[in-house]
Amino acid sequence: MVPGLVVITMAVVAMIFLSPSVTRNRGGKILAFFPLFVLPVIAGSLGGWRHLERSKETQFCLSCHVMSEHGKSLQVDDSNFLAASHFQNHRVPPEKACYTCHTDYGMYGDLAAKWRGLRHVYVQYLGSVPPPAEIKLYRSYNNRECLYCHEGARTFEEGVSHNLEPTTLPAIKSNEMSCLASGCHEQVHETETLKDQKMWRRGQK
Repeated sequence: MVPGLVVITMAVVAMIFLSPSVTRNRGGKILAFFPLFVLPVIAGSLGGWRHLERSKETQFCLSCHVMSEHGKSLQVDDSNFLAASHFQNHRVPPEKACYTCHTDYGMYGDLAAKWRGLRHVYVQYLGSVPPPAEIKLYRSYNNRECLYCHEGARTFEEGVSHNLEPTTLPAIKSNEMSCLASGCHEQVHETETLKDQKMWRRGQK
């Protein structure tokens, strides 16, 4: 759609440039207004929206070289690896795996995730890129992002480890006890251990 708008804009601009007399009447001025102002705004908005949507794709996130180890961690053959378990079992959409877990499920979560993404792009091309093992979250992971999918699910609500104590489940839901706490789901990507891990391949046993 965007390429079509660009072609139309260029065609009308060329017509106005070759025959400026068409803008002398009201209809011609309206005709000139659309390609010079309205169509560029529409094309820019649609193009921006498309790129924002593309930035949600797993392939986009892993296109940065520094993220290659995180991509490999999705294939670890160990159900204790949180990212791998979610990715391989389609607990998150494989094509949007990174975005699904790393966005904020708040009022402006999508915008916040995009802002962090811009920081990633800045570091990739203009900043100092740290080794994969040194890449950390900007802040502590909020249980809200886990609960967005898991709250209400039987395996979560009735899970043995979530109900060892009467206070455990309420503490998780209130974010007082982190889902990523030691002894819980602390193994996420663990890129520094990948060389010692067996990798899973679809169709192989």
